[in-house]
Amino acid sequence: MYKTDLPIDTREEAAILARKNREVQRQSRIFDARTRQIGVDVEALERQKEEKRLRQQAENERNSAYDADMLKTAQICTLLDDRQKNDLRQHNEQLNKFRLEQQTAASRREFDLYDPESKKKDQPARVSDDDPRLSSSGLQAFQGEDLSAKDRKKLQQEQMREWIKQQMQEKSREKEAEMYADRLHQKRMIDIDLRSAQLANEEEECRKNLNVAAKHFNEALANERKAREQLEKQQELDDNFTELSNAVFGDTLTENPGVAASSFGGHRVIPDRWKGMSDDQKEAILKIRDEQRQEKERKLEEERTLHKETERIQLLQAHTAILMERERD
Repeated sequence: MYKTDLPIDTREEAAILARKNREVQRQSRIFDARTRQIGVDVEALERQKEEKRLRQQAENERNSAYDADMLKTAQICTLLDDRQKNDLRQHNEQLNKFRLEQQTAASRREFDLYDPESKKKDQPARVSDDDPRLSSSGLQAFQGEDLSAKDRKKLQQEQMREWIKQQMQEKSREKEAEMYADRLHQKRMIDIDLRSAQLANEEEECRKNLNVAAKHFNEALANERKAREQLEKQQELDDNFTELSNAVFGDTLTENPGVAASSFGGHRVIPDRWKGMSDDQKEAILKIRDEQRQEKERKLEEERTLHKETERIQLLQAHTAILMERERD
């Protein structure tokens, strides 16, 4: 359901490959006895500090944008939830009021079955001449009598008027109830449309903020790439100048007496010219070994830091995708 398997950024892979290539070139220069220099590369350290600072700044800006979007979305959800609860409460109050005022027990058709006043409303022993309840032994009806003809007609007319009145009232109540239900439905649809429009606007604003954050991040990457290219160009110029200086002031042209080193390797010497290893040479060997150990530790630490940063960015991207997926749902 959630998109947690996001691909790794190709720009990051290219940056890692470029760093590996530069490391291979640097090792080739260090282990070459003709062009090797002893000492700390201050410019490389400064460049690494600047790269770290730019990455941290871009990460902080992106985290701030994500936090602001999350807070705003939470506030909107809380507001919509409160509004929905208020609408439901008002609807229930109106429904209960309608039931108390319009849907009373006396207005039901089957009310005569459980009417507590049914005995008081019951018919007398004789209602009319053709009352089927009259029996021969009841002494209630005699041949030729029509005592209730006038009352019967009057009662029939009143009953007809009452029935018509009840039908009209019932139709009026049904019409009012239908109109009230229509108004509630229209109000509900309007609220849904307004909420949908508001959510669409919030989603568009969130997308704009994400685009702005991505734009700032890309600009930071572009600036970092330009600075790195300038540093590489300056490093190449320095290397060329160093190579020329080594060629001009080397042992061959200056006729340095320390030419006892053999051409078969830095660890070999010419026996007829070598007069023993000096203390400076011994100290230089120990110093080079210590620097190589420190350089190896630094590279391992950089690889671990880069791996952690990559995992953190992937988790953050996955979390952002999950949030956007939930908003769509």
